[in-house]
This record gives sequence, structure tokens and C-alpha cells, in this order.
Amino acid sequence: MSKVRVLFLGTPDFAVESLLGLLNDEHFEIVGVVSQPDRPAGRKMQLKASPVKELALARGLKVFTPETVNTEEFRNLIASLGAESAVIVAFGQILGQKFLDLFPRGCVNVHGSLLPRWRGAAPIQRAVMEGDQETGVALQVMVKKLDAGPVLGVRKIPLSDDIDAAILYERLKVLGAELLHVEYMDYLRGNLQPVPQDEATMTLAPKIDKSEAKIDWSKPARVIFNRIRGLAMGPAPFAVRAGAPLKIHKTRVVAETGATGAPGQVLRVDSGSFQVACGQGLLEVLEVQPESRSRQTVADYLRGYPLQSGDRFE
Repeated sequence: MSKVRVLFLGTPDFAVESLLGLLNDEHFEIVGVVSQPDRPAGRKMQLKASPVKELALARGLKVFTPETVNTEEFRNLIASLGAESAVIVAFGQILGQKFLDLFPRGCVNVHGSLLPRWRGAAPIQRAVMEGDQETGVALQVMVKKLDAGPVLGVRKIPLSDDIDAAILYERLKVLGAELLHVEYMDYLRGNLQPVPQDEATMTLAPKIDKSEAKIDWSKPARVIFNRIRGLAMGPAPFAVRAGAPLKIHKTRVVAETGATGAPGQVLRVDSGSFQVACGQGLLEVLEVQPESRSRQTVADYLRGYPLQSGDRFE
């Protein structure tokens, strides 16, 4: 089988692993890479290339960074590359049908959930925030409707309490590259038929809103714990103490039920942690970040910001 001419579309480091996998696979020839335009980043807000663009340039690939791929001019440019198929991984733009139709052997997408669960922009975070016991990555055939294409394969991973969204992100990007190495190749060879998604079990994973970062202590301890794990990549979850925000990065569920205190009330303070009453149960706080300070253990925090039982978080 001759090499398959592939156009790659991706932007963050989640997609870098997949691009590397394709570059190292002798069955594929990457004829071009499309990524989001350079964006301001850092304290000085200087324009910075995406991780995918940086890798592509380092490998001497043709790179395109349009504000939108859905113009006739850009479609004509891509058509001139002669790509047979396209691979999309966390690209960040909606692809129109005319663009998808440019590739005679179809387009596939690596998505960070077990479709049809968690279609949308934040599947990794939502799976953790909702306390899913299992998640993974799916390889789907692209269609115009958001994340609704038939599925070629999945890789699953159990979600234990010690896995937050940042850890899960790192693990899933490796599994996504594996799907391209195996299932994508089988699909192109005609040895694998896509399976339609069950629309009845579909859930949506909308983009995380900043308002979701404020901790609601009236919720059960388990719900708050999952929310904090799910927001590990930001926006950072926070509570308010004496009018000042305190980011809360790491917690542990002490009890699912039975806490005797008003939601947000500190019930116990130890040398390395403190416990807060929730709507149901009790949450132990282990790592925090005061305003304009770095992330730190509660032991370090308490040296500068003493707490005592009866204090209250909003």
C-alpha cells in the first residue's frame, strides 16, 4: 500500500502526540498542517504559535493558520495539496461540508471522550466534573454535525479519585495517537466499518465558563471534589475568605454524609490540612493558592493565614 497523503488539523499539545505518531508512521505522508493563528500569550501578551504549528515548522512541513478554513480561497489552496484524507485533533474551528468534501478518503477526528457521551468543547473536564467512573478517547468519521460521526474505535481508561483533568489529558493524548496508528489505518484499508452513535445516550460538554469555578459549599462533598478535579486545567476553583478569593487545588472527601456544620464552615484545622462542611459530607483541603501567590500546601498557607474551627468560607 502506498503512503496515504494526509492533511493534519490541530492546535494544542493534545494534538502534538497524534501528529508525531503520524509523522513516525511509514504509512502516512503529511502534506500540510492547519492550526489556529498565533495568539497573544504570557505576561507581555506577545504572539505565540500553537504547539502543533511549532512542531510542524520544526519538521519542515507546510503550515497554514487561517482564521477560518471555510472560504473558497482556502479550500482551493488545500485542494492543491492533493490530500486523500484529513485528521483533526482539537483543532478549534467548525469545518463546513465543502471543506470535508475535499478529501476522497474521508476525515477522521480524535475526540477526548467515549462518544456519544460528552460531545463538544470540554469532554475531558466534564467527564471528571460529573464523576464518571470511566472515560477515554474515540476516533470518529467527521460529519458536519458536532461530534456526531460514526465511531471507528475507542480506548478506555478508568477514572479513580487520584486522576484529575490535567492527568487525564496527558493520558488520553497518548491513547488518541494509538487510535490513529491502528484503527485509522484499518479504516483506510477497508477492514473497519464505522459504528453509528446512539443518539439516545448523547450528552453535551460545553466550554467551561468562569462562573463554574466558584465553589458552592451547599453541594455535596463528592460533587465539589469532582468539580475541583475537573477544573485542574482552569479556570481554578476558588472559595472566598474574608472577601478575598482562595484558589483550592487539591482536596479529599472525608465523609459523604454526616458533617455537623453550616456549608462553608471550617470544622477542623490540622498542621497540613483543614476540613470544611458541605451540603452533605465533609471535604478536606490539601493545596491552595492565595491571591497573587503561588500554589502551596495548606501547611505553608496556614503559616501566613491562620485558620481556626468556626471560620467560614463563602
